[in-house]
Amino acid sequence: MIRVVVVDDHVIVRAGLEQLLGTEGDVCLVGAAANGQDALDLLDHTAADVVLMDLSMPVMDGVTATRAIAERHPDARVLVLTSHGDHQRILDAIDAGAVGYLLKHADPDQIVAAIRTVHAGGSPLDPQAARVVLEQRRGPGRGGAAAAADLTDRETEVLHLVRDGLANKQIGRRLGITERTVKAHLTNIFQRLAVTDRTQAALWAERHLPAR
Repeated sequence: MIRVVVVDDHVIVRAGLEQLLGTEGDVCLVGAAANGQDALDLLDHTAADVVLMDLSMPVMDGVTATRAIAERHPDARVLVLTSHGDHQRILDAIDAGAVGYLLKHADPDQIVAAIRTVHAGGSPLDPQAARVVLEQRRGPGRGGAAAAADLTDRETEVLHLVRDGLANKQIGRRLGITERTVKAHLTNIFQRLAVTDRTQAALWAERHLPAR
């Protein structure tokens, strides 16, 4: 069971997410908070796997709360769900420790799928958010053509699936390889692209790999 905490200052949004998550057999809403401070207080006595985090809130905003959660409750992975797609908020949230970023225009199925992906160790990014980050940072790591040429066909397949937000176990099942082999491919990919984590690799892929 995936334990989820929803953090949003709008009552209607919290109620809608509670109704959505209540229809999923493998997802359980264990708490809701109206701001970042309330979320921290809740997590002090409620275990959660995924925190669905808004950014613009009173008392304590989502970026500040994400940073505090990463420090105090590292087992709770933060998935941002916000209406803000401006580059600075996206960068601030990722730098604070968010592992995924969705915009509120996402379909309900996308939100649930992103929660499952985050719980499995993946980093789902809304395409608009990914583009904003890429435009701001001009893409992490090495340039596209040179780095892409260094990747093997299998590494390119793995990188495509990382870009799609799949976790290592999901990638292994899709490609018919073990999770350990996926991790080995990722190690090679990070080195070839000169990036340090799967989020940066996904952003690089969004910029440089052709759509499938």
